[in-house]
Amino acid sequence: MSANGTEQEGYFLNAAIGFLTVLLVLMIVALAIRFLNPRIESERVEQDPVLIGEVIQLEVLNGCGVPGIASRATAALRNFGFDVVESGNFDNFDMTETILISRNGNMRNAERVARALGLPEDRILLEKSPDFYLDATLVLGADYETLNLE
Repeated sequence: MSANGTEQEGYFLNAAIGFLTVLLVLMIVALAIRFLNPRIESERVEQDPVLIGEVIQLEVLNGCGVPGIASRATAALRNFGFDVVESGNFDNFDMTETILISRNGNMRNAERVARALGLPEDRILLEKSPDFYLDATLVLGADYETLNLE
């Protein structure tokens, strides 16, 4: 019986060691993910240091009639760190060129959005009004394929 008892203790000890090893590996992976994410975020901020920490709120409108293009642009802008608070359709679907409308007069914010999308700065318009709560409105035109929406 002592041989069986020793054998059972060996199985128990091996199981405990295996469990602790798996737990240790999971903790190491979790710590690695936690420490890598801030580095990725800081690299993104270093690429565009204008107005670090300021939230830029946007509206994205489909002006070309391509189904789902506003949602695609919204996802891309959110990946760039912008806050898209509204999306939908523009008044018409006749827009041939994409435009960015600065709503609050802060052209630096609009320029930052344009740079992220690869939109030429001559497509930024100013329509300042105290009634606007947004920083900018992006109206997607038929040239949306030239934009950085990945």
